[in-house]
Amino acid sequence: MSLDLPPVAPAVTAELVQGLTPRLRKRLDAGITKLAGRPSVRDGDTVRIAVDDDTHLELHAPGGTVTSTDAIRCGCLLAPDCLHRAAAASAAPIAEPDSDSDSEPQSQSQSLPDAKPASVGEDAPGTPDTQSASPTEPETPTPDQRAAAQAMYDAAAAVLEAGTDGAGAVLQAELLRAAHSARISGLPRIAASAVSVVTQLRAARGADPAYRLAELTAALREVLVTAHRLPGSTGPELATLRGTARQPYSPDGSLRLYGLFSEPVLTATGYAGAVTWTADAEGRLYTVSDVVPGGPGRAVGAADRAVRIGDTALTHRELSRAGLAVSGATVSPTGRLGAGAGVRAVRASGAAWREDPLAGLWELPVTDQVSRALTGGDGLLFLDVTLIGTVREAAGDCLLAACDGLTLRLSAAHDHPALPYRDNLRLLSAAPGTRLRVVARLDPSPLPRALLLATDHPRDPGTHLDLGLDRLQHADLPAPAMAPAGSSPAPDEAPLHLLRRRVHQAASAGRRVLAFPGDSATDSRRLGRYGLACAGDLLDELHSAAADRSRDVFGRLVPADINRFARAWLAAAHYTEEVDRSLCAAAWGADPALPPAP
Repeated sequence: MSLDLPPVAPAVTAELVQGLTPRLRKRLDAGITKLAGRPSVRDGDTVRIAVDDDTHLELHAPGGTVTSTDAIRCGCLLAPDCLHRAAAASAAPIAEPDSDSDSEPQSQSQSLPDAKPASVGEDAPGTPDTQSASPTEPETPTPDQRAAAQAMYDAAAAVLEAGTDGAGAVLQAELLRAAHSARISGLPRIAASAVSVVTQLRAARGADPAYRLAELTAALREVLVTAHRLPGSTGPELATLRGTARQPYSPDGSLRLYGLFSEPVLTATGYAGAVTWTADAEGRLYTVSDVVPGGPGRAVGAADRAVRIGDTALTHRELSRAGLAVSGATVSPTGRLGAGAGVRAVRASGAAWREDPLAGLWELPVTDQVSRALTGGDGLLFLDVTLIGTVREAAGDCLLAACDGLTLRLSAAHDHPALPYRDNLRLLSAAPGTRLRVVARLDPSPLPRALLLATDHPRDPGTHLDLGLDRLQHADLPAPAMAPAGSSPAPDEAPLHLLRRRVHQAASAGRRVLAFPGDSATDSRRLGRYGLACAGDLLDELHSAAADRSRDVFGRLVPADINRFARAWLAAAHYTEEVDRSLCAAAWGADPALPPAP
């Protein structure tokens, strides 16, 4: 999409598409493609598109977002029920509510002095009230929430049945309509997941190089599993599935923080910026975030912007190597620092990774770190590694390193060419035998794998490099040393990919790709030989559900049972995720069911 359009609220897109006649709906995808080639001009909060020589389309976005159908106007004869308005809304980025604002709303203790701060799972201010529960009975979903979950399940099942090629603007609008209904019913978690699915679908259909099939599969699985579980959930499970519309912040007094590293953020949903990780003297992690709508340029440049806490002039890049003294701090459940009016912060001295108190982060056993990451932690690993070389994989080369008796695969945290992750990994691979202290994020897989985020300098262990922001040079590398001997080869991997591949194929090409005549018995038997008999059964059921087409009394094919197919796909997707998690824990020697040691 070449047009520079403002974000449009999901409800606006859904309403405009719903208002089209069946004939115009069939032409909507072609209308979006045609609109992309038309000239446009931006004047303040208004974008004007020349539909033809005599007709213009206008999008009014006060505050940067189109929030009503009246804000999209067309001069053609069929307006307001014309194809052009719906095409423009479907082509524009999806506006997301400020669910995780960079600047904390005026702290809840100030605006509501007698109210206790919201906690995880509680509704944030402004979230629709849900069914109250008696002291003796657990809370249950309201009728509106059950209806919204069912509508979301049906819309997501239709998208899965069609695949990316068939999930055009009409199916996307149905999913956005379901997301809007979910949000006004007090279900922000599933609403956000649905928006993520639509964003991934648009990236796939637009041949966006940032599109990743695995991310679409994960987002679609999240929507289906949440919609499936929510109607029967109660109490704490319901609170988790419901989610919160805004990160709740609670007071945390005064903090003395030490910068760890910074990482750029560039999401498929159109957000960009930087996040700086810090730690206190006890090793608790806190983040300072600056993420707003933007592209690759903002992801690179945000590191040189001043952090938005108090009056400090520190940039994110500087904070990652310095310290921060905060008074009146407010913190979200995920460790994010708020930037309310009562927060004060000044620059303080930092600490190197090999000095106290930061050195303690690397002293926790690797198995405990992996257990923490697999049981809902922040996912960060603090590792001492020795570089070995590279190994070629389908997605590109990985950096091999020895770590605590394991052969670890280190991958780039982001593949966008504007970010230097992959270039830095390529340079590090040219220095086998180098010992480094690194920060990585666990990547669950049957082999020990992590995404490399930061490393200490190969020639100066007293400093570190943020691999998504800083660029290594050949002069930064030490002379090649001998790689450690005795690294164990990769074990014979269980063929779970036979099931995972079908899960991804269905998300990409829809039900029909698995309905073609074929014999899945060979793959099922192979899975059974590796002790994965359940995976074989799920694979058989997935193929059977895809090919299940009955006929009526006149011999005509009846519509496919997309609910059966959605259930079979969801079971297979959930199974592969859980097995990957278990195999990941086994590869690292960790126990995913146990919390880390104190």
